[in-house]
Amino acid sequence: MSSAAVETISLQKRFGRNCVLDGLNLRVEQGAVFALVGPNGAGKTTTIRILLNIVEASGGMASVVGADSRALGPAQLERIGYVSEDQQLPGWMTVEQFLQYLSPFYSRWDSQLAATLIRQFHLPADRQLRHLSRGMRMKAALASSLAYRPELLILDEPFSGLDPLSRDEFLEGVLENAENMTVLVSSHDLSEIESCASHIGYLDEGKLRISEETQSLAARFREVEVTLGDPAPANTPWPDTWLQPQTSAAVVRFVDSHYDATALDAHIRAAFPNARSVDVQPMALRGIFVALARTNRKAA
Repeated sequence: MSSAAVETISLQKRFGRNCVLDGLNLRVEQGAVFALVGPNGAGKTTTIRILLNIVEASGGMASVVGADSRALGPAQLERIGYVSEDQQLPGWMTVEQFLQYLSPFYSRWDSQLAATLIRQFHLPADRQLRHLSRGMRMKAALASSLAYRPELLILDEPFSGLDPLSRDEFLEGVLENAENMTVLVSSHDLSEIESCASHIGYLDEGKLRISEETQSLAARFREVEVTLGDPAPANTPWPDTWLQPQTSAAVVRFVDSHYDATALDAHIRAAFPNARSVDVQPMALRGIFVALARTNRKAA
């Protein structure tokens, strides 16, 4: 099997006539903090559930920690941590009872680390899980996944419904315990992802549109505004890498998806010889993915 922490090859999933995953090729290298992002219905949760053998694929291959996802056993599962937004916990147990209950199932369970995580997350050890806030329950679920030091931690929309403080504490808990661990996280909270992800995958309509290092992605996208001396010609040629072009009598705006200062200057001179000024600005992840989503919708 693959040496990657996570890999899918031509992965497909259909629910009746609805194609959720359409030949998905995804690879997450060991040690990465990989953020899988995309609009609602893009297939993020379905991908994760196939990886963990919760849902059966319609075709293709998926593997985690070097094992076929369809054949995960105790030896592989104790190497994988999993926290999801809709995770069910035994509400009648206290936090301490919950962690003690889980400890015999994992050969690498670290009771000292579990106690440290309770303190780090400010969890009330003697309170029943059903009486905790949503943020506290998510942190309890995270503590239960970190306490056995998994090689791979999978987080499915972990920030959904959390207040800013709980999001920060949850994320800090992941990052402070991420040494020698691979993290795969799906999320709509792009501001949080931007601060911690080493790699980004953009999933849309069941296909992986982008998969690259976060720094590389941020470096190649720019928001450009060109102030014109004369109105733009009606049939101005647009490079394929210019997304969301908007024109008016005096201004042209677009997103350059393969930014190179020299090439951009040459293209603008060719397209708008009477340009008065050019303003180029870096983009946050949210702006990048909005531009990609809108472009994909227009192309469909």
